[in-house]
Amino acid sequence: MFDVITIGTATRDVFLENSLFTPVKDPHFTKESGFPTGEAECFAFGGKIDIGAPVFTTGGGSTNAAVAFARQDFNTAAIVSIGKDETGKAVMADLKNEKVKPLVSYHKTLSTSYSTILLSPVGERTILVYRGASDYLGRIASKNLHTKWACIFPGAIPVDRVKDLVSRLKEAGAMIAINPSGHYIKMGIGALKFIFDKVDVVILNREEASGLTSVAFYDERGIFKAMDNYVKGIVVITDGAKGVMVSDGRHIYKAGIFKEQKLVDRTGAGDAFGAGFVAGLLAKSNIKYQISKMPIENQKEVFDQEAIKYAIRLASANATSVVEYIGAKEGILTKARFENEERWKDLDIQIMPI
Repeated sequence: MFDVITIGTATRDVFLENSLFTPVKDPHFTKESGFPTGEAECFAFGGKIDIGAPVFTTGGGSTNAAVAFARQDFNTAAIVSIGKDETGKAVMADLKNEKVKPLVSYHKTLSTSYSTILLSPVGERTILVYRGASDYLGRIASKNLHTKWACIFPGAIPVDRVKDLVSRLKEAGAMIAINPSGHYIKMGIGALKFIFDKVDVVILNREEASGLTSVAFYDERGIFKAMDNYVKGIVVITDGAKGVMVSDGRHIYKAGIFKEQKLVDRTGAGDAFGAGFVAGLLAKSNIKYQISKMPIENQKEVFDQEAIKYAIRLASANATSVVEYIGAKEGILTKARFENEERWKDLDIQIMPI
């Protein structure tokens, strides 16, 4: 049995750096016209731009999270879909090098997912994505679903496939965490209700939580109360530079962030945070029963406060370390680094009634 399996996307990433890859503001760059931040990267047609040496890595939610668990010394497997190509071989090699067991389904015609990341000097980026095989996950053999935990980063994998996996994982006795992608958030709470009802941890950002619940962005208690109607376990809401809020159904935990020494690249910070949080729970919780099979009055008592506080600290440290390096994996913390480096020792975490 595995300690944890991750399920989701796998990509080959190439990072390109140039001082010209900087944000440009213009009044025409509106949310309605496809520029949600009001900024863009612009290049002249017909030009040729010199770049630094490309940096080749692998990414995707499933592989990024798997490395985070493996570096915390958990027996880890990653369920991914790739093509029968050299790019897929690179993904496999990276996982094996990190002592992650690849549980791979090969697509017959599509190539492995591929991303080109245009990285600015201030760590922001534009990502060009070929999704390829990642979103066509084949049916996974039941023998490969024997795990204590599963962590799902669904990308654009069909929702019926994820529902099937959630049901089968629960039947096998697994605890489940999910970090819904933008593709899933757009489906709305109705489409996600079946999944949320069965999983034990849901991780999303504040804007996504506000949109799903139709509760005003500023009303954090209202958002959590609404989410707790759909999620029996833990709800984790990240809030950018402001930090994170976590609900166990009875309390809200609030924490800021560890300050990065230098912001290099934000790619993979969300995956590192989500995997770090679940790894913290896995390390500190003594779970004997699935939340979904417990009496409702006991469902919120599975994770004690110390376990949740440890999970928040590991998640925040992991995300901060990742943005100090190029790529989604280089900065992921090992267990030894997290426990021994002084900068990760203290994080102010407030606890208040919901």
